[in-house]
Amino acid sequence: MSTAAEADLSDVEREGLELIRTTGGIHQSDFWKELDVDSRKGSRILDKLEDLGLVERSETVYEGHNTYHITPILDPRDLDFSLLMAGDLLSPFVGDEEIDPQSDAFSQWVMTLAYEEY
Repeated sequence: MSTAAEADLSDVEREGLELIRTTGGIHQSDFWKELDVDSRKGSRILDKLEDLGLVERSETVYEGHNTYHITPILDPRDLDFSLLMAGDLLSPFVGDEEIDPQSDAFSQWVMTLAYEEY
C-alpha cells in the first residue's frame, strides 16, 4: 500500500524502503551495500524514511561493530489475518506456544479449513 508519506520519496528512497520491507529488516551497512550508495547518502535516506515514520532503527552489534538494524513500520491496514481464520472462526491456537497436532481441537480446525470454500 502506498501512503501519502511515500509519495514524495525519490527513486532511491523508494528502492531503499522496498528493500527494508522485502527483507523484513536489514543492518545499516548491508542497506548501503545493497543500494550501492555511500554511508553518507545511506544515512540521509534512512533519516528521511525514519522521519516519515516508515522505518525504525534500533542499536545492535553486527559482525563485531555497533550499528543499527532497520525495520519497516507496518501499517495495520496492510496486515493479512486470513490465515488465522476459517470462515468467520478465529483459530483456537492464537497465542499458543505449542500446538499438539494430535489434539481434537487441531483436527477440528483442519477440517474447518478443508471444508472452507474459496
